[in-house]
Amino acid sequence: MNYILFDGTVRDNLLPFTYTRPVADIRIGILTIREKWEKYLGNTTTTITEEYLSEKYPMVEMSENVLINSSFLPNKVLVEKIEDLQENQAIFYGEEVVAFFTTDTQDEVDFTTYEQLEFEGDVLRIEHTWDIFSKNGEALQADFDLITADRKSQPISDTNRLINPDNIFLEEGASVEFCILNATDGPIYIGENAQVWEGALIRGAFALCNNATVKMGGKMYGATTVGPYSKVAGEVSNAVVFGYSSKGHEGYLGNAVLGEWCNIGADSNNSNLKNNYAKVRIWNYATEKFEQTGLQFCGLMMGDHSKTAINTMLNTGTVVGVNVNIYVPGFPRNFIPSFSWGGASGFSTYMPKKAFEAAEVMMARRGVKFDNQEARILEHVFELTKKWRKY
Repeated sequence: MNYILFDGTVRDNLLPFTYTRPVADIRIGILTIREKWEKYLGNTTTTITEEYLSEKYPMVEMSENVLINSSFLPNKVLVEKIEDLQENQAIFYGEEVVAFFTTDTQDEVDFTTYEQLEFEGDVLRIEHTWDIFSKNGEALQADFDLITADRKSQPISDTNRLINPDNIFLEEGASVEFCILNATDGPIYIGENAQVWEGALIRGAFALCNNATVKMGGKMYGATTVGPYSKVAGEVSNAVVFGYSSKGHEGYLGNAVLGEWCNIGADSNNSNLKNNYAKVRIWNYATEKFEQTGLQFCGLMMGDHSKTAINTMLNTGTVVGVNVNIYVPGFPRNFIPSFSWGGASGFSTYMPKKAFEAAEVMMARRGVKFDNQEARILEHVFELTKKWRKY
């Protein structure tokens, strides 16, 4: 069967992260949403997404296709129901389509012509940016169970102190020495060739993906995910780092999401709790206003290729777009548009040519080439977001 993941109705609620990727390529738990579906289905997937992203994330359409709403995370019961779909059947969860089997083209879909099946089981869905961290614990546990089923962890060095070691799993090539790992409140997963340096304190649920690093003395507590090739240090609480990003020094990151290729300067901190303990409101790109999250704890949402200088302070519920460079003292505004350069004293436009020069150097340090395809995506984001750069 040919499986195609589509963005669904929530894409705009997941900006700035979906400026540079489909919903399917958001990381939550240990795996991206796409990786979860492919692992359950035993099949590769393609994508229906925004046209400017389709060169990097193409769709392959065949004579028979099952389309899956990638804002829904897979589980055993849901996957079985999807695998049982017949032609012109669709699965709904409330008013939202989860999946459907079609032999038609995808230009227009009329679900009134489909047999509609209601899914009444439990399902985890990502509808807002803050869901990525607030639902990370549940997603991390599900991924841990999926990845480690019927497998044995690599030996854990006896230089470490372990609490609930049966809930700790090290992949091949992982290195953990002279650390404290407490998996009482959730699993601890250390991916292939990942490193946890001496003196780190880790409290589950926690995932360190392949080739990522926790530096010396890092204080990590759940539910936190550090994506591939990322580096973290200092204090990190209930955060999701997509990959290739660095928070390599002291400072606090909490109830937060970082995209790819971000860099958090030394001693930078984000607030995750208002002084009056009120529920946090954050910027919503879809409505173009600040909206209620319903959460008391909500920190930083930062899009790809964005950076802070040393000693940067970020307010509760700050949303930072793509390719933002924050470098002057004080608290900047709590919505910073993409391609902005500056800080509390004001911003100017961070022109693509200059931003791309920085991206090329940063990516080369990790052995990744900044190519024309990436440049075209980011140039499109620059144009999409110009209406908010009113300094």
